[in-house]
Amino acid sequence: MSELEGVYHACYRRLVTQLYAFTTDLTEAQDVVQEAFARAAARPGGFTGIDNPEAWLRTVAVNVVRRRWRRRKLLDLILLRERAVQRHVDAGPSPERTDLTEALDAIPRTYREVIVLHYYADLSVEEISATLGVPGGTVKSRLSRGRAALAERLPGYRTPTSAPVKEVRHG
Repeated sequence: MSELEGVYHACYRRLVTQLYAFTTDLTEAQDVVQEAFARAAARPGGFTGIDNPEAWLRTVAVNVVRRRWRRRKLLDLILLRERAVQRHVDAGPSPERTDLTEALDAIPRTYREVIVLHYYADLSVEEISATLGVPGGTVKSRLSRGRAALAERLPGYRTPTSAPVKEVRHG
C-alpha cells in the first residue's frame, strides 16, 4: 500500500465529515476532499516534506471550497447584471425541527468555517489561523460570534458567556 493510499484510508471519512459540516453539502464535501487527494497524488514527491498530511489535505480542501464560493458569487453577480433574477428565500428552520446542520448553514460562512474547524476538526486557534490565513484574533472573534449566532438558532443552547451571573450582596 502506498503512502497516499494509507493516508486516504486513515483520513478520508474524517475529512469528508469536516468538509460536510463546513459546506453543508455532502456531494461537495466528497468532491473537494477527492480533489485534495488528487492534488496530493499530482505532487512530485507525494507527501514528502509535509509533516501532517491530513492538515495539508484539509487546508487544500478548504481552499478549494473557498475558491468555488468566490466563483459562484462572481457568477451570481454576472447573472444579476444580465437579467433580473428572482430570489427565493426559504423561511428559517422552525424551532421544532432545528438541527445543527441547518443552523450552521444559516450563519455567515466566515463563522461556519472557524466553528467547523474548531469543533469538528478539533483544530486550535493557531491551526485555524494558519489554515484560513487570518490572524488568531480574527479566529477568536469569529468563534465567539459564530457561537452566539448558533445559540440564536438552536433551542436550549447557551454560549459560555451566556451563563447566569450570580449577584453578590454585601452587607
